[in-house]
Amino acid sequence: MPEQPVSETTERPDAPGGAAERPTGTALFDAVVNLCKRRGFVFPSAEIYGGIRSTYDYGPLGALMLRNVKDAWWRAMVQERDDVVPLDAAILTNPKVWEASGHLATFTDPLVDCRSCHERSRADHLESDASGRPVCPHCGSIDLTEARPFNLMFKTFVGPVEDEASVAYLRPETAQGMFVNFSNVQTTMRRKPPFGIAQLGRSFRNEITPGNFVFRTREFEQMEMEYFVPPAESPTWFAYWCEQRMSWYRRYGIPETMLQLRHHETEELSHYSSGTADVEFAFPWGWGELEGIANRTDFDLKAHSEHSGVRLEYFDQASGERYVPHVIEPAAGATRTMMAFLIAAYDEDEVAGERRSVLRLHPRLAPYQVAVLPLSKKPELAPLTDEILAACRRHVVCERDETQSIGRRYRRQDEIGTPLCVTVDFDSLNDRRVTVRDRDTTAQERIAVDDVASYVLERVGN
Repeated sequence: MPEQPVSETTERPDAPGGAAERPTGTALFDAVVNLCKRRGFVFPSAEIYGGIRSTYDYGPLGALMLRNVKDAWWRAMVQERDDVVPLDAAILTNPKVWEASGHLATFTDPLVDCRSCHERSRADHLESDASGRPVCPHCGSIDLTEARPFNLMFKTFVGPVEDEASVAYLRPETAQGMFVNFSNVQTTMRRKPPFGIAQLGRSFRNEITPGNFVFRTREFEQMEMEYFVPPAESPTWFAYWCEQRMSWYRRYGIPETMLQLRHHETEELSHYSSGTADVEFAFPWGWGELEGIANRTDFDLKAHSEHSGVRLEYFDQASGERYVPHVIEPAAGATRTMMAFLIAAYDEDEVAGERRSVLRLHPRLAPYQVAVLPLSKKPELAPLTDEILAACRRHVVCERDETQSIGRRYRRQDEIGTPLCVTVDFDSLNDRRVTVRDRDTTAQERIAVDDVASYVLERVGN
């Protein structure tokens, strides 16, 4: 029997805990990818034309969830702090920025071509045969070209003439806009180090081997912050931001067992870094980077000072000290982070003897916080349904779901991660009480219509 609304507060005897087990490895990855397409989280871009490799469109639910992930980051990095200010820098910028930052010279991956199947691969990602020779991942051939550097930036042209004077690049990261605006922000906002500049935005990298769904794509969104500190304090602030960023992922529901902080070995460090640590997530194929926290020292501000001729430094009037701040950079991928939250939240169990797929998303990350379900399409239930939706929509994102049986609708909302369902039945017209069902426990209780909005806020947050 499908679930039905109950008339009073109760703990369901058939609450989750049945025989179904959460899939792992490839099965887990396939289940999440299939759910994303089936339920409207992520679609292959321009699918009716065959798509374009590793490019995706975020559907209605994906757009809502991605927005929630970015809002959660923004809340933690800007809204809840008084030492970080926002910026929204241009995607196109003066090419001299990329010359000064080193991207034109060093932002490369080693590229090899297979002479047998003509596919291209990253040389540092190839597996070797028994003799230690690199093997093409597409056809297994060992007939490969020598590795050569391949610049990852997308080149374009500004203006009507396509010549060297009009060359520009789509930004491969959002960080440089914050560095070149250091003095503008510091002066206008009257900030003294330590302080940060945060930015959300799209970046573009011409990856040789994109893959693993939305994990590695050529167009993606970044969540980055540059935290400017007195040079002597940079090790302390580096440790601080490592702890803060690990805590953020735990705060929004990723289990401790699926996270690790991996410090880079000396030979791994970027040319600008005196220390880097990656927040890594246990993806179905293994540990993968969610976010890098780097101590970039004073490399960026000094490089832009040298190339522009403009001094990018801080003068402390109280002490008379003048210095170039060091920078701690926590840099995360929004789309990759959303994927990790989906994988961590996906579960399968049994309810009333029926197998169920459920996304146990943190309420603030779920596409909808509340679904309002009139028990029937009969028009007499519509006014009360509209009243509840109007009250809740002032605070959270809601869905009206009125097709199929109530049990099927519960399953649909479970699968897209909706924390609470509110069912309006015919008794509601008389007693002005409705049934509220919890996604994770399937427990139901009967509450007054006038209390629904406050109940929702208490359960899922404002």
